[in-house]
Amino acid sequence: MLSATKAQRACPQCRIRLLNLFENGFVGLRPDSPRTLSGPTSSSIRAPSSSRSNTRFFSTTKRRFQDVQPESQPAKPSDMETTVRQAKHAFGDTLPKGYLSEEEFKLYERLYGAPLRETQPEDVGMPTSDFAHDDLSSDPSSQVLLRETEDGQVEEFVYKSQMPAPLPGDLGQPVAQSTDLSSTDGADSEELPSEAGLSYITAVAKNRREYDALLKLQKDFEASSIRAAEEDEVDEEDPAEEEEDEYEDEEDERDEGEPDATFQSLPSRVHEYTKIGQWRTDPTTIHLPKADFVNPISKLLDRTDIKHVKEAAEKAFGGAGLPNSVATPEAKKNFPQKAVAMEAGHHRMNEIESDAYIATNLPGMYASVMSILVEIRKRLGSQWLSQLLSRGNGEGPHVLDVGAGGAGLAAWQQVLQAEWDVMSEGGKKPGHEPPGKKTVVVGSNQLRERISRFLHNTTFLPRLPDYLHSGDRPDMLDSSGKPLPRKSYDIIIASHLLLPLKEGFKRKVLLDNLWEMLSPNGGVLIVLEKGHPRGFEAVADVRSRLLNEFLITPNLEPQPNQIDIDERRVREQGMIIAPCTNHKECPMYLTPGLSTGRKDFCHFSQRFIRPPFLQKVLGASHRNHEDIDFSFVAIQRGTLPNTVAAEAPEQGSGMTDRAFKGYEDAAEQPHPLSLPRNILPPLKRRGHVTLDLCTPTGNIERWTIPKSFSKKAYHDARKARWGDLWALGAKTRVARPIRLGRGGSVPNDGGVRSREAAQGHKPKVIHLDADSTGIYSAREKTKRHGPAPRRTKGGKKAQLEDLIKELREEGFQ
Repeated sequence: MLSATKAQRACPQCRIRLLNLFENGFVGLRPDSPRTLSGPTSSSIRAPSSSRSNTRFFSTTKRRFQDVQPESQPAKPSDMETTVRQAKHAFGDTLPKGYLSEEEFKLYERLYGAPLRETQPEDVGMPTSDFAHDDLSSDPSSQVLLRETEDGQVEEFVYKSQMPAPLPGDLGQPVAQSTDLSSTDGADSEELPSEAGLSYITAVAKNRREYDALLKLQKDFEASSIRAAEEDEVDEEDPAEEEEDEYEDEEDERDEGEPDATFQSLPSRVHEYTKIGQWRTDPTTIHLPKADFVNPISKLLDRTDIKHVKEAAEKAFGGAGLPNSVATPEAKKNFPQKAVAMEAGHHRMNEIESDAYIATNLPGMYASVMSILVEIRKRLGSQWLSQLLSRGNGEGPHVLDVGAGGAGLAAWQQVLQAEWDVMSEGGKKPGHEPPGKKTVVVGSNQLRERISRFLHNTTFLPRLPDYLHSGDRPDMLDSSGKPLPRKSYDIIIASHLLLPLKEGFKRKVLLDNLWEMLSPNGGVLIVLEKGHPRGFEAVADVRSRLLNEFLITPNLEPQPNQIDIDERRVREQGMIIAPCTNHKECPMYLTPGLSTGRKDFCHFSQRFIRPPFLQKVLGASHRNHEDIDFSFVAIQRGTLPNTVAAEAPEQGSGMTDRAFKGYEDAAEQPHPLSLPRNILPPLKRRGHVTLDLCTPTGNIERWTIPKSFSKKAYHDARKARWGDLWALGAKTRVARPIRLGRGGSVPNDGGVRSREAAQGHKPKVIHLDADSTGIYSAREKTKRHGPAPRRTKGGKKAQLEDLIKELREEGFQ
């Protein structure tokens, strides 16, 4: 640090100017007139003995004699402008009350305009959130620490610390004067401000005036906080008896007085029946549960480099983008439509393949199953789940996950927990977790060990049990003993099981086995496949067989020319829950089997947020969500005991006509099976909305809702989404042609082949080759698939002349 001793050889006048420069700063200095020194004087000549006494360090404190009092001098214009600029820099567009004098305030208005308002603590960054009024009564210098004892327990350790000294005065005022600043705030203000506020003021304030303003501002804030906290404590000191009386009369008081100010979500503007028919989760984009699903899988995958997992996934699921996984990327939809390349029931799966299966398939399976379960819950109502949870034996629902690798059980657990929480609000839930038994089919030991990390209280089966040769058919047993008791499940989630089976008889055996394991008392079977034409055809085949062989559906029509079989299956009561609103032949699956060139098929979509490990496997960097397409059917077998069976309305042309008129002004809520469903995204145009609907009569129609039809219907139609049920009618409707491909039996489906077939067969053109002996060959004119013939110089005219010349030479006239 520089000191006066370093400038001893300088002239006295220069030393004085240097001292004034470091004491007063660089603001407001004016160059003095040059002075000449005639020669050294006695005052400028110092003895060597007195040089040490004159040594003085540079500081920001002015030199003053003790016997001389400072004289008050009028403020200079330069000093006034400096003060105003410092106030603007410190407080911004606000200003503390009384901070500037009258003349300074006029200068402030001339330079910056009038301040917006008085300064608040948050305007200058004071620590308002760190202030706690409960700690003011205690000694601010006392601190508490926690230390571990010898026996492993934790005890509190109190120690004392010295309070930080206030900012020293830089304008010549003694430091002791700062203790008198709080005398005007009353006796309670002696303990204010808090330690955090005082430390902040000491660090921020640049001069005495700013220090006083900030100190007063902090005191006012803390004093008002204390008064508000004391008033709240007084209000809370009510006896318990008065609280019970107030709770009993709470509804009456709400009706008499004004409601409390609370933050509530804006009410939905859509019609009540539109809201009931909506197909969507809340929120519409599914966020995978972190604690129960994402974090355990992420921790599991941390053991392996994600690069190896990505390589294994691309090798198993068809390369970049994973087109052969559960989700099909938009750029790979024209690729061959294959099944999921790796199944959960595979017995030969190494560790890296197990990691790849979990990272790529489970998130998409979770999102699709969650969307289906939410729709089933809406269609069956809350009574369905509450009856399963409160059955007499107390076991709860039994759920079987086949093919989803545990993702279906994870989604079911979330739906079950939500219903359990709703029951707790009505006082129905006891103090334990929701009951139930969960079973999942996993073939590989490596995959089973990984899935057990996030699926607790779950039974793992190496393969699907075979109940076709046991149970109700003891004559088909190999031994003469009694058949073993078979298990039945209330919900069976069969995910991506049909496409890997190419033969039709294997699919029939699988469906029969699943039906045997389904509970006849209201069991629900969910069949799920990928959302492409081959997946839809597999699901539609299951739907057709269930309706024709297994169920007594509403308005069952007799099947013509039925073949009598010795062991005919006994039909049972049941119904389709979703997505169909009719129990007739599917209009998109009129011809069984595969249909090449199919453009229209029933499928749905669900968006979910990708977890971080899936983002890394896909190498995605621009978006973190994904839309997964799937086709499904959910069917209920029988009804739950002690419940009223859901009666489906009579499905016919009259029900479709009633839905076309709309239920906007209807007093009674329409049945879900009497409403059409959006099978494609709505076409929203200016002034009208077009919906492609599957009606209760089993037809695909296009309904148009213009603005002139109904203001409410037009508003709700613009809010409609893919998969919603529509209840508000339309103005016009037409039959929508269905493009079923080559296997379709519809004569006019809108495609090129159907238009050619509608025009009729063109006459065949036969070319005859003849000579003088007669016709020796004939050939049909067909389209050439090879390269076009080379054109000659004369063209067709030259070819014709050559042909005539050749015929004349052979004797033809």
